[in-house]
Amino acid sequence: MDPKLASIIEQVKVDIITPTQQRDNARQLEEVSRSFISDTITVPTKEMFAYAVQTSLGDDVYNEPSTIALEAHIAKLTGKEAALFVSSGTMGNQLAIRTHLQQPPNSIICDIRAHINKYEAGGAAIHSGALQNALTPKNGMHMIMGSHSIINIYTGHHLTLKDIEPHVVFGTDIHSAPTRIICLENTLDGTIMPQSDIIEIADFALKNGILMHLDGARLWHVAAETRTPIDELCAPFDSVSLCFSKGLGAPVGTCLVGPKEFIQKARWFRKIFGGGMRQTGVLAGSVAYALTHNFSLLPRVHALAKRLQAGLEELQVGILSPAETCMVFYDPSTIGIEYWEIIDRAAALPNPIGLTGSRLVVHIQTSPEAVEHFLSLIKTLKEEKVQAGIVPLAVNSNGIRNVYIRATRSSTPTR
Repeated sequence: MDPKLASIIEQVKVDIITPTQQRDNARQLEEVSRSFISDTITVPTKEMFAYAVQTSLGDDVYNEPSTIALEAHIAKLTGKEAALFVSSGTMGNQLAIRTHLQQPPNSIICDIRAHINKYEAGGAAIHSGALQNALTPKNGMHMIMGSHSIINIYTGHHLTLKDIEPHVVFGTDIHSAPTRIICLENTLDGTIMPQSDIIEIADFALKNGILMHLDGARLWHVAAETRTPIDELCAPFDSVSLCFSKGLGAPVGTCLVGPKEFIQKARWFRKIFGGGMRQTGVLAGSVAYALTHNFSLLPRVHALAKRLQAGLEELQVGILSPAETCMVFYDPSTIGIEYWEIIDRAAALPNPIGLTGSRLVVHIQTSPEAVEHFLSLIKTLKEEKVQAGIVPLAVNSNGIRNVYIRATRSSTPTR
């Protein structure tokens, strides 16, 4: 061999597997089982990998049989004509918006807490030139009480037609961007949007020529909790994005579903967005395994989340949003504790617990022991505060807030 080529070959080689990889992976699974940060952190199992490597070896830009089979299954499951496998929930939502919208000006209506509004980097404006009209739901607004005063007022449970209708833009007034899409999310912050309210909004949208898109990243939880078939949940919408890497534990992937012509156009935009993938069979195989084996685990996840909520309520911890599915949002200030104190102490445990703030997410790999250990930690911190004579701070309400609070250290010492 040419010495120069041999040298380049040696430079190109790389081994990314560490000498302790198996032990590292086992430790990672243990960490995941004790983390309440997100359900996106779940890890593929050996059984999932074993199934996935048996899939086809086609190129998805041209023809990938296993991926086509998955798309056909998801289309049938959701009651839609066609489906498109994409890399993420964000891509699914942004492809839907871009494919639905034609020539600007356009606007879309969504919940102020929605993923497309807060966590997709302004994608609707960047990709589609669309104005987002983000609304605050008014139903079920609630207050969290401290020892001395109202701590905060939090947003309502879900958008209703009463919230949406006054903000819909009709007509040809050149000062406004007409409403083209109503985007809903189910679940949102772990809460279930009642199907009756969705149908009422969809009927209004249909009468007024407005499209409906659903961010159904965690729609699997709605189906498991309400025992409602997936196609029934999807029926009111023109398009739906369904994620596989959150509640179901697949490593990658989302399917966008809708009419055949819509999906054909979305495939075109997927290519424009740089989202065309090649040998996706192994990813489709992981998703198929997750659908077959992990969807049935969701009732256990919901039961653990409800246990988490019950334990916190027993300790007089405020609940910002209850455990309808896999999430609980809590407020420890009601017992004089701050989030950062909990995070620091949890990280310092012999077997640490992962936390970020008010949101506690339970997933298919969460261990029941982690739930009990977390509750035990809160109990210990509460007892320490009582013994030290520390009472909760009186904090005045600063208006409507999201329940999703990330921990920050206060510049004012706790009294």
